[in-house]
Amino acid sequence: MQLDHYVTLGHSGLRVSPMCLGAMTFGEDLGWGSSVEESQRILDHFIDRGGNFIDTANFYTKSHSEKIIGDHLGRHPAKRDRLVIATKFSGNLYPGDPNGGGSGRKSVIGACENSLRRLQTDYIDLYWLHNWDVHTPIEETMAALDTLVRSGKVRYIGVSDTPAWKIAQANVLAHFRGWAPFIGLQIEYSLLQRTVEQELVPLALEFGLGITPWSPLKRGILSGKYTRATAASQEHAANPFLAPHLNEATFALVDALEAIAKAHGSTVARVALAWVLARPGVGSTIIGARRIEQLEDNLGALPLTLTPEETAQLDQLTAPVFGFPQSMQPIFPAIHNGGTTVNGVSAPASSFGLVKGEKPY
Repeated sequence: MQLDHYVTLGHSGLRVSPMCLGAMTFGEDLGWGSSVEESQRILDHFIDRGGNFIDTANFYTKSHSEKIIGDHLGRHPAKRDRLVIATKFSGNLYPGDPNGGGSGRKSVIGACENSLRRLQTDYIDLYWLHNWDVHTPIEETMAALDTLVRSGKVRYIGVSDTPAWKIAQANVLAHFRGWAPFIGLQIEYSLLQRTVEQELVPLALEFGLGITPWSPLKRGILSGKYTRATAASQEHAANPFLAPHLNEATFALVDALEAIAKAHGSTVARVALAWVLARPGVGSTIIGARRIEQLEDNLGALPLTLTPEETAQLDQLTAPVFGFPQSMQPIFPAIHNGGTTVNGVSAPASSFGLVKGEKPY
């Protein structure tokens, strides 16, 4: 796999690179992130390598992320038109204004107009619902998004950080009303975040939504820099995003990643990314970088192919525990199959069934 070996996102004709450049770190407005100049260099390097998919949001670095992209690319149609620029709505940038965020029609259309202005473009390629707004009926949101698609201001729509049942409701509603459906599903997905495999990943496979994982390295925990030796530092222990995951299970996983990386002459981060890239339903994986060196290291995961044995080892080390009803699924073949093999799945017949020769009442 290479960065310029494009894939269609979900059940659509939109061609995207297998890695997507996340722009959440563009701008230093929050006291961290990349300078404007470094952000521009990262953009250019990603594009020069063949990447065409860029992801941001209306309130990343207080909206500066969108402006950096717009200043560098949006005002140049020859650069902009070959790219797939994605941004998100839902975030509220305006204290005291209850309609400044969320997923109501007023907010959705207003956010889109402001994103178009900052991005200096006439259209957004992929417009993501950033997270579920429990106060707005989903039909209002989908109708507003369809209005934007029909107007030409948005090409495709996607959904992020939303329960599977709500996404299913939205797309079924869109299907029967002839509205634009969600084509992409943006979710946190990594070796340390696999609970999405209970509902969200099966949803994406069933509905044809292209999965776009974010935080595939779990906020850098799977980058290789966090080990038993470094985890005891006061800085790491005090970080609420890191501390809960710096435990023996994670260190055992990092040990396995290090061994696999050594066998391939690669790095821990690349192995962790390669695992995500190969998951069923994954279309394009979001990678973030504050420096070009980080970007280049992450891109090195594309040609890396794990062996079935290596994948099985990582799967076993990080197997998620599912709740009901998936927790009951192992017994279903015995209930359903009558002691036969169906699609390669075998199980003895359930003791609730008839013994050979018995007749049902």
